[in-house]
Amino acid sequence: MAALNRDPLTAPHAVRNDTVLAGCLAVAALVLALLVDPARSPDALGWTLLLAAHLPLPWRRRRPLTVLLLVLAAAAPYHALDNTHAAPVAATMVALYTVAATTTPRRTLLIGSVVIGGTLTVNALTNPEGLTELLRIIGWAVAVLVFGVDVRFYRQYVAAIVERAERAERTREEEARRRVAEERLRIARDLHDLLAHSITVIGVRTSVAAHVLTADPERLDREAVARSLDDIAEVCRTARGELRTTLEVLREHGADARGPLPGLDGLPDLVASARLAGARVEQT
Repeated sequence: MAALNRDPLTAPHAVRNDTVLAGCLAVAALVLALLVDPARSPDALGWTLLLAAHLPLPWRRRRPLTVLLLVLAAAAPYHALDNTHAAPVAATMVALYTVAATTTPRRTLLIGSVVIGGTLTVNALTNPEGLTELLRIIGWAVAVLVFGVDVRFYRQYVAAIVERAERAERTREEEARRRVAEERLRIARDLHDLLAHSITVIGVRTSVAAHVLTADPERLDREAVARSLDDIAEVCRTARGELRTTLEVLREHGADARGPLPGLDGLPDLVASARLAGARVEQT
């Protein structure tokens, strides 16, 4: 099944494997030529043509049509000499299958018609009484052509499935990257809100402390100034802790470890701290 799924042009060790295949087919052809019909055993020219029909097969995947033509160029005179007709059939069928599996159906139909027509012509000239053998060879040729076309369609179907799967995987990766970017943007907004809130609180309390120091130096409320400075220090510690928590969330890619950022519900605390520092603040 893996061999059917694989593109014949990109299959590993294609030439080596096809060389082994050609050798096996050549040995089988020699055995058939010797044993099937001893009366039609090839002469020297017949043996040469029989071996020549197998020589192009190692390159059948790279040049399928050329290999088929070379095989037929050797097989046709072999049959014309009325040698054992079954011997080169396997090599011819392999070359024919390769063409059907690698070319378009229309081209396969045209090539198959030419091959079958040539077979009929050669048989009519050399063996007009061998109708049964002729029908068997034509049947094999048609079956090989149909099988090759079916394999081609199957490979196209598998390639389409693989392409859709790869496209879906790319889409998922792009979606994941988009979500990561959105999460980073959200965290950046949270950091901005956190720091803006803390800096605002620090600014308010620093202004309060400065006002207390400069408003009436003779009646300086040292406790109010100390409270303002303590509040500033507390805000800095709180902001540092919240910033650390947010950064830990960013590292861990989790959302549950971080508490809520200061919002409008923290406004009363901000007003209260400013009033404790001595500032006159009204909340509207």
